[in-house]
Amino acid sequence: MTSLKVLQLGKFYPIRGGVEKVMYDLMTGLSEQGVRCDMLCAVEGKSETIRLNDHANLICCHAVKKVAATMISPSMVWTLRKICREYDIIHIHHPDPMACLALFLSGYKGRVILHWHSDILKQKNLLKLYRPLQRWLINRAERIVGTTPLYLQESPFLTDVQEKTVCVPIGIVPPADDSGNTAGEEIRQQFPDKTIIFSLGRLVEYKGFEHLIEAARYLNDRFVILIGGSGPLKEQLQAKIDHFGLGEKVKLLGFLSEKELPAYYKACDLFCLSSVYKTEAFGIVQIEAMSYAKPVVATTIEGSGVHWVNAEGESGLNAKKGDARALAKAMRAITSHPMIYARYSEGAKQRFKAMFTLEKMVNNMLAVYTKKEETR
Repeated sequence: MTSLKVLQLGKFYPIRGGVEKVMYDLMTGLSEQGVRCDMLCAVEGKSETIRLNDHANLICCHAVKKVAATMISPSMVWTLRKICREYDIIHIHHPDPMACLALFLSGYKGRVILHWHSDILKQKNLLKLYRPLQRWLINRAERIVGTTPLYLQESPFLTDVQEKTVCVPIGIVPPADDSGNTAGEEIRQQFPDKTIIFSLGRLVEYKGFEHLIEAARYLNDRFVILIGGSGPLKEQLQAKIDHFGLGEKVKLLGFLSEKELPAYYKACDLFCLSSVYKTEAFGIVQIEAMSYAKPVVATTIEGSGVHWVNAEGESGLNAKKGDARALAKAMRAITSHPMIYARYSEGAKQRFKAMFTLEKMVNNMLAVYTKKEETR
């Protein structure tokens, strides 16, 4: 237990993506260890404070509008100015221009930890306006935390501050023991004698699902690809499936709830992350699959940490991005023989346990706070 008081700052609630999940998991994980850890974020609803336990409060600030994926919340500025001096550390999560502006205007003089989840990639015009404030934040931070060493090394915005960087990989809770649940087996029964490839994500361009669908053309009939998720490219992707006559080989499952997901991870033989842009900075779905001892086929994306998460030859294989033939080749290689598959399966399980548990993420972050981290 430590007397530190920490505030997680940024993004919004409820949880809609990886950044918010990391913030929330750090808050709950640290508070359960007796560390005072609150979270200040923007919400579309009313401003309120929710007490989660004796050591954690979720402080929600009303957002008046959403612009370029940023929640505009004047109340975040006022609230942070009022409460910031209660904390020894403000742990700010990037990218979030609103949170950065709130910190800049707060007058806070204490320690700042910057969590660099990703560069700003899509909002080029926003970046032009935000860049001076972003530079202030980088200089203001005592330490800059990244989720993979590759992303920290490759980000053009962090070139001059490498000595301040430290890697704390994202961690998740291991699957619960639900051996009595037969949902995974029921899915397998729908595809008897098939090697099931599972993939999951929003149906958007950077996920590269078009290449995963095309990869089915280079797989024989023992394979079936199941893609979970919804999004704007659904009709386009279904048209591609129909065009190539892959209806029996590729299935778009639609949105899958948190309750449904474990069954698909259990049922599949292999997980595939086919992303093609650096927007995919880490790929939490990879470690979710590894937690179920499922090997991963991912892609090598310049500047991204995806192929670091999936250790080549250990937890799976990494294919050239946008290369359907390479994806199919990797899938065939991992499933080519039971002994080869068993090695990758065990490698995925062990890499998860060694690197990507929630407990490890929380302990690593606490070491950063207390200045006890040993390695980058």
